[in-house]
Amino acid sequence: MPHAPDRPARELADFLRSRRDRLQPADVGLPPGTRRRTRGLRREEVAGLAAISTTYYTFLEQGRDLRPSRQVLDALGAALRLDPAERAHLIRLAHGDPSHRTPADGTAEVLAPAVAALVDRLDPYPTYLTGLRFDVLAANRAARLLWTDWPRLTPERRNIVWWTLAEPEARTRLVDWAAEAAGALARFRMAADRHPDDPAFAALTARLRAASPEADRWWPRHDVNALSSGRKRLDHPLLGRIDLEHVVLQVADHPDHKLVTFTADPPALARIAALLDDDPTAGAAPHPRE
Repeated sequence: MPHAPDRPARELADFLRSRRDRLQPADVGLPPGTRRRTRGLRREEVAGLAAISTTYYTFLEQGRDLRPSRQVLDALGAALRLDPAERAHLIRLAHGDPSHRTPADGTAEVLAPAVAALVDRLDPYPTYLTGLRFDVLAANRAARLLWTDWPRLTPERRNIVWWTLAEPEARTRLVDWAAEAAGALARFRMAADRHPDDPAFAALTARLRAASPEADRWWPRHDVNALSSGRKRLDHPLLGRIDLEHVVLQVADHPDHKLVTFTADPPALARIAALLDDDPTAGAAPHPRE
């Protein structure tokens, strides 16, 4: 009896199927054909586009213990019309990512005091810093005012992906909640697949899928997205609509630590600063250290 495929092979198989299912013959310049009973391309069509055998491609979708070459992966990426983030994801699923490894001892992430002080000094520009699994390791008063008071949450809830998908206030605070939530899960997916043997990623994934119907529905789609700058729109109960632009910076000594800092137009920043000045307790809790 053949053994069950291991997790990376199974994830690779699921990813290939998901991307094959989303394409139609017209998307890749093929005629529609007849008697097409299922959505998406057929396996033999993908194999033909990638110039590999149908049998070999079928084995990949079955989760067989194979190690496709970079040339084969590049050909599959082109055949399946993958974007750059998806191509990188495909290569990691097939070959792993030796440059990213979870510490074997499972110790908690430590934030350098100088970095925490920098986050504080950026008030009234909302700024937070997340770790490997998107736990919020530091946040200044403006960020805690606009998003949530992370230090007051229990440690397992101090996570930006968890807050976005599982905390009820996020659905009203984020104007474009569905797009923001899907994007957060796609970024988390990309990070999780760099560390397939990390039980903490697996546990958080299970919690997210149990707490959020959308996360449970979206996870099998294998959507991935790299960190990038962008825009967010918040609807704050005291400040009203706030339109923000943000950049993401990596800490050189800890590349898995991401500093996200936001700016807004001068009137919006003035409203944030005024609220912080008028209410000394707004966002005044200490950084989470647990």
